[in-house]
Amino acid sequence: MSDTTTIRQSTPWHLWAVGGVGLLWNGFGASDFAMTQFGGEAYLRGLGMDDAAIAYYAAMPWWAMAIWAIGTWGALIGTVLLLLRSKWALHAFVISFAGFLLSLVYSYVLSTPPDMGGENMWIMQLVIAAGCVFFIWYARLMTKRGVLR
Repeated sequence: MSDTTTIRQSTPWHLWAVGGVGLLWNGFGASDFAMTQFGGEAYLRGLGMDDAAIAYYAAMPWWAMAIWAIGTWGALIGTVLLLLRSKWALHAFVISFAGFLLSLVYSYVLSTPPDMGGENMWIMQLVIAAGCVFFIWYARLMTKRGVLR
């Protein structure tokens, strides 16, 4: 007979709240990526983009698209893993954030994007970055507390 006992950490209510918001937020990012790829010009025009913005997306190299995909889909996968209480959620969120940062390098260092919202675009980029940092922080906290295993 063994004296070892397994203590199972119960799922806190806020994990479900963060996971639900994460599914909506990160699901939108993944959906936007998919619609940009498969909806093409009609989707981009529906967002109010002009010819220059549409040409920018059409000319994006495959590796930049792959980085964008890693960022968006990595976040959605991280959220699903968070809801499944998997410690791998943290890794997925870190990889997603790396994809986001690399996509910024492409967009603002290696290419010249058309004006797509000016200052509002930078505000959105900061909001996305803050969301990435929050999900990494939260997954790390839940891992340390033994909620994610």
